[in-house]
Amino acid sequence: MPALIFDCDGVLADTEQYGHLPAFNRTFADFGVPVQWSVEEYAKKVQIGGGKERMRSILTPSLAASLGLQDGDAVDNAIASWHQRKTETYKALVESGVMPARPGIARIAREAHDAGWTLAVASTSAEPAVRAVLAHAVGEDLASHFSVFAGDVVPKKKPAPDIYLLALRELGIEPQDAIVLEDSANGLHAAVAAGLRTVVTVSGFTRGEDFAGAALVVSSLGDPDGEQAEVLADPHGVRPSGVFTLATLEKLLALPATTHETETP
Repeated sequence: MPALIFDCDGVLADTEQYGHLPAFNRTFADFGVPVQWSVEEYAKKVQIGGGKERMRSILTPSLAASLGLQDGDAVDNAIASWHQRKTETYKALVESGVMPARPGIARIAREAHDAGWTLAVASTSAEPAVRAVLAHAVGEDLASHFSVFAGDVVPKKKPAPDIYLLALRELGIEPQDAIVLEDSANGLHAAVAAGLRTVVTVSGFTRGEDFAGAALVVSSLGDPDGEQAEVLADPHGVRPSGVFTLATLEKLLALPATTHETETP
């Protein structure tokens, strides 16, 4: 059966601004790190794949010295401690309900599951955080049917294709039998490099990015009685009409595997 593979942040929920950013800033404050990212600063940091990597990006030699981090081992230990606290803080924010699922996520996951599709999440975020967002977005019962590939399970994070190659291998799925939902250029590059048809549902931090290579670009998946999906690029003419459905997925799956190129929206 075909597979539907979701990214997490920005796809399942709009997690970056309302979850990850405050969790990073609270963690920095908790550990006495004199850094507080603004929304504008964080918009640049989201282009770095992985939370630990984003944290590491602040550690100039002078800041590391001021924090008493005298060598590489000390830096690695500090990053590990910060990231553990950040993940705990982030999970608490998820569970508080401040980040509702994006339109259409629970609906399309249910439609795909009921049709026998394999469901998975492939993300470079920490696995406990990904599982928390997934359960909140689609419900505990449906979440139990997902395979989750997340965190440090691959050596290179997005835009490298490693996480998607791992998902394909573990699921026993060929690239032509899967569709990915992503929200960022980094995620799109990772999926396309793995040979996967990719739908981009743009998020607040990514709308202006270059999505050349996507099979379809939409503002969201839409819901029949709620937000409607705006089509931003539709090179293959699948024409989702306000709502992205299983029929849309089936049209995309029928595309030749080598014709994913599109104009930049």
